[in-house]
Amino acid sequence: GYSRLFLPSKYIIHTVGPTYSEKYKTASEATLYACYRNVLYKARELGLRTVALCDISSVQRNFPLVTAAHIALRTIRRFWSNTVPRLVIVCLESNAHSIYAVLAPLYFPRDQLEERSALWQLPKDIGGLYGEPQLADRQIRIIHNPQHSVMIEADDDSDTSPHDLEMGSDVEYSNINLSLAAQLTGTAHSFTQMQGDLDRQRLLGDRPRMIYESVLDDGLEGIEHQERYERLLRRAKTEDLSEVSGIGCLYQSGVDRLGRPVVVFCGKWFPAHNLDLEKALLYLIYLLDPIVKGDYVIAYFHTLTSSNNYPSLQWLKDVYSILPYKYKKNLKAFYIVHPTFWTKMMTWWFTTFMAPAIKTKVHSLPGVEHLYSAIAKDQLEIPAYITEYDMATNGIHYFQPITNTSSPAS
Repeated sequence: GYSRLFLPSKYIIHTVGPTYSEKYKTASEATLYACYRNVLYKARELGLRTVALCDISSVQRNFPLVTAAHIALRTIRRFWSNTVPRLVIVCLESNAHSIYAVLAPLYFPRDQLEERSALWQLPKDIGGLYGEPQLADRQIRIIHNPQHSVMIEADDDSDTSPHDLEMGSDVEYSNINLSLAAQLTGTAHSFTQMQGDLDRQRLLGDRPRMIYESVLDDGLEGIEHQERYERLLRRAKTEDLSEVSGIGCLYQSGVDRLGRPVVVFCGKWFPAHNLDLEKALLYLIYLLDPIVKGDYVIAYFHTLTSSNNYPSLQWLKDVYSILPYKYKKNLKAFYIVHPTFWTKMMTWWFTTFMAPAIKTKVHSLPGVEHLYSAIAKDQLEIPAYITEYDMATNGIHYFQPITNTSSPAS
């Protein structure tokens, strides 16, 4: 009969896909594999001859589309043999369809030429026997025991008797030691081969990368990152962001002395704990996208901010990873006015571990007057509380007494 979705289907098999988290990457991938596997098991149990299977993962659940596509196609391919005569994969989004179209020849090649042409897309993790995700450093490795080989050789030696071994014959022990040394210095056994630190390789990426891995990372994942940004940009242009724009903490104010647009951010007016940070990100993209097509500068005023104005470090990292390369490349200067110990520590950490490329672009300025050397006063529109605080704090330092250099009248 017809389902409530008006599909001429006999059965509807429900499954719940996982929400992806980088912290629990392995668990997320294993759960997605289990979803596909259980659906296919149920289809075989029901004796179905045709199955329409949607891509279970979705961008709403933050699952990387390339990784999800590999898991889906690999699981289907290794389960599919003579099980379900016809299987159709339904992609709910156009970008997912393009990724599946690129990866499909790797798992379902129509001829040998297509198979060879698709080998460059082979991922680092090709899965286990049934397509389940695997980690090399979590696998059980059975290695050859060289000492066991020595004992077997000693037992098989026709010139050696158990009595000689029990009596501790110098000749026999010498033979055993020589044989053991030969085993340990040989290269035939994986036990004796030098192995890298798997934990270090996993955490620091020391494992040598194949050419196809670099191409895959720079290709499909780059496309996925760009499409994610474009989706956010479309949302930023269509959704109501008056909640953020009405605060007035982020705006464009004139140009600097080199003609580059100046973006002003007032930290005191940013209610980090009482604001929808997703809408804040959308407004940031909405404002900056037309600006970052060329060179630009940012002036951040940390004046009179408190802990209520500080966003979480994780949110800052997410924003930095979402914004495309043009945001970092075309940023020519980042001025921090009225810095504190907190801003100096955060700046050091961020430019050291997250964004070392912009380290030379960040400048901490003790007062507004120092900013006027780069931005003309009539081009910089800032709230009154900033100038009042600046004069109260630094006014005496700005004052230059007039000195009379003429000689006194005689």
